[in-house]
Amino acid sequence: MKILTIPEDVREEVKEIVQRFNDQPDLKGECNYVPRFKGEYLYLDRSDYGGAAPVCRLRYAGKMDSWEFAIFKYSDNRYDPNELLFPGSKHIDGTIEGAMKACLEAFPA
Repeated sequence: MKILTIPEDVREEVKEIVQRFNDQPDLKGECNYVPRFKGEYLYLDRSDYGGAAPVCRLRYAGKMDSWEFAIFKYSDNRYDPNELLFPGSKHIDGTIEGAMKACLEAFPA
């Protein structure tokens, strides 16, 4: 199985999507998502009131609307792609925006 690396143009688009989400008036000053990239994965950390913490990991599947989601479970200190029952899971739709919306409910600020 070939491991994908997220292409640079996709990384730039991801950064723009995250910035637009962070710039929403109802989120200003409350929280910011911070993207990190490693191989085929996009890690989203959230910075609330000065501290950054992991919230989810998305695996790039070749298209911008089909990212595979894994929520960070603090109880196990790991990302779990099989955890589907959590507040906000209804937003998981393969998009980065959906992942960020889901994490806002799963991890209230």
